[in-house]
Amino acid sequence: MVGVAVLRPLARAPLRRISRTYATSIPAKAHHRVVIVGGGTAGVTVAAQLQRNAQFETKDIAILDPAQTHHYQPGWTLVGSGLRSLEAMHRPMSNVIPEGVKHYPLRVSTFDPENNAIKTSDGVDVSYDYLIVAPGLKSNFAGISGLEQALQDPTSQVSSIYSEKTVEQVWKNVQAFKKGPAIFTQPAGIIKCAGAPQKIMWMALSQWKRDGVRDNIDISFATGAPAMFAVPKYSQALEDLRKERNVEGLFQHNLVKVDPKNKVATFKKLADGANGALVEKEFGFLHVVPPQKPWDWVAKSPIADAAGWVDVDKSTTQHTKYKNVFSLGDGSSLPNSKTAAAISSQAPVLIDNLLAVMKGKEPKAVYDGYASCPLLTGHNELMLCEFKYGGVPKETFAHILGGQESPSRLFYHIKKDFFPFVYWNSFIKGTWYGPSGFFRPNTTPS
Repeated sequence: MVGVAVLRPLARAPLRRISRTYATSIPAKAHHRVVIVGGGTAGVTVAAQLQRNAQFETKDIAILDPAQTHHYQPGWTLVGSGLRSLEAMHRPMSNVIPEGVKHYPLRVSTFDPENNAIKTSDGVDVSYDYLIVAPGLKSNFAGISGLEQALQDPTSQVSSIYSEKTVEQVWKNVQAFKKGPAIFTQPAGIIKCAGAPQKIMWMALSQWKRDGVRDNIDISFATGAPAMFAVPKYSQALEDLRKERNVEGLFQHNLVKVDPKNKVATFKKLADGANGALVEKEFGFLHVVPPQKPWDWVAKSPIADAAGWVDVDKSTTQHTKYKNVFSLGDGSSLPNSKTAAAISSQAPVLIDNLLAVMKGKEPKAVYDGYASCPLLTGHNELMLCEFKYGGVPKETFAHILGGQESPSRLFYHIKKDFFPFVYWNSFIKGTWYGPSGFFRPNTTPS
């Protein structure tokens, strides 16, 4: 997500309430040249970049999202680690919607791409010339038996950085825990920021070491995946770190149940297939990453693929069937890591291809799958994992600092101090381009 340019200057509100608040400004029917579904990182960023683009002459953009608050979700790891406050990681939605862009606080219920229309759950119809779908994904806390109840009990020692409602409890639990078994989980399947489940583990380990209690705590990393990370280069470095720091690796162990009363976590052994055995592990501290999935209203729509993601070409971000529909971010079918860094590279490609289609041309801009995971490995150290499709490293600083599989203090401060500032002041304002920094990249291969 970073570029050499860095070194140069260097949950949704209830619909009923929303309808009362905004009903007088929402027509029964509306039409816009470009409609964007989703006001998260992907939706706001692509709106800001498009609004700034001189080639987009008819500046008529609308964003549909019922949320009243915009969250900087990469910052939740910092909150759970006691490094930043939760208050610094969100803004009112009205403060981040780009100037000149219309915001409808409405929840989409149905896509009708044959008629270039969207229906919302409170009866408002919105039509479009071009559609950008950026709804994010759903964290399915209900997908693990007993988890929701455990998270509601502050004495359960169960927490998660994957919700603004539970992230502050993570730091409280880390501070309070002094002895016993600590388990950190990662679910099988697609999740946003696949490095985050172990970022919080490494930060907790580092804090317990600082507190002088590390030797009293047995740490386990229980993941539904077969390895520490999906990119082999970084996976090997993290595996070496796991062994060096005496962390138990429970691979292909998928959490299916939490019993907070008896402090027992139940895992299914995925290596054994559909009939995999169940394994029970006692815990004193449990950090859970919930399974994640597409929103039902996307998955059951005509624009979704068989897995429920918005079905787009992995290079152009254009829908495989409806040529005036595009998608980026966590809700798309783009087969890469679902991170904010990925969005920084997807957005300019999408915009260049959208503008080409508006002119009756074929999309030529190409997204190479770039994503980044600034993986905290402890206080004052971070492994900056950058890669593209195929798990191929695409490192910004390798030619200056050497391989990025070695944790660095510089990268730590970029994550902790620089990225949050850039996010609020440049990224979602349409002037940050990830590995290109503040300079818009050339998206068309020569």
